[in-house]
Amino acid sequence: MRRLLMDALGERLELDAYLEDFDKHFWNAGSSDEASFWKLERRQSFKEPGVESWEASFRGEWGTALALIAEQRDHYERYFRKIADHGFGLHRVRVVEEPVTPYLQWELHLLRLKEQCGEDTRIAQVDDISSLESGTRFPEIAIIGSSALYEIIYDDDGTLAGGIRYTDEELISDCRKIIRDIHRHGERLESYFKRRVTSLPPPAVGGSEAQARIAGSGKE
Repeated sequence: MRRLLMDALGERLELDAYLEDFDKHFWNAGSSDEASFWKLERRQSFKEPGVESWEASFRGEWGTALALIAEQRDHYERYFRKIADHGFGLHRVRVVEEPVTPYLQWELHLLRLKEQCGEDTRIAQVDDISSLESGTRFPEIAIIGSSALYEIIYDDDGTLAGGIRYTDEELISDCRKIIRDIHRHGERLESYFKRRVTSLPPPAVGGSEAQARIAGSGKE
């Protein structure tokens, strides 16, 4: 997929422009067969400043972090009803490297709540995609219908910095097919969560990928 993007012409959008453009396309995805949202998450650590549950986890307040996630259920139930009313669905591939990073341990709890409210998430482990990556990691990708593909850009520390928008329909179709194939062969989030996440101890304070990995095991 990285090679497909390298050969394509995209427009770099700084953070504010990216968020505005994303929102415009997201709620106008339409209701055709292609009108769905597909996301591929590959990085194992991000920073989520302003997200209270992530900030609590980062401070080492794991119980508070989980409680804050649980409090978002009503919000996500309304959010996914609104998406359904617009005629499309959200599908996500979450690539997981084990041992699970502190950030990812937090995110998997959030993604589990989102799935319970209407998102369709599958887990892909590194071995599942190694032949597709061919020595270069997948980028972070979001696809909205047939109108826009974004390569999501982050700072070195994992903070959202903007995106590169692509509008070529053939490129969008090719990248969507890759993500859908990985999704189809992935493990259901609930199954993975019960198998590899439920029994984990609280993550290390700071949530940094470089700082710690827990033994045993982003915009939308």
